Amino acid sequence: MQIRKTYQNLKPELLYDEIKDFTLKQGTVIEAEKLETYALPGDTSSFISRGTLTFRMQGKSGRSAKECLRMHIVGSAKGETRVIFDIDEELFSRERINALQNDLNFIFSSYEAKGR
Repeated sequence: MQIRKTYQNLKPELLYDEIKDFTLKQGTVIEAEKLETYALPGDTSSFISRGTLTFRMQGKSGRSAKECLRMHIVGSAKGETRVIFDIDEELFSRERINALQNDLNFIFSSYEAKGR
């Protein structure tokens, strides 16, 4: 399953950190994380950020299971920030997906670009 969202005038680093916290709250473990920031060509005072987070479900006896969710984020605070969630529904249940979306909507719904 894939979920795509577009936000306006929202700092990508804030969205990245909140997604990380909300997903950890659902019983996952971080497998990999990366956040990079780039200056825009011709305007060194404006930046675009790119990030990825990969999560696994906590397995029995403390082991991590297979990857259950991968998040990609690209955007800038002065424009659009887009995020894609690639979710393995067999490992990350519909209940967890709904809880994650509810948390995101509660905090960031006023920034979400409508009609996308």
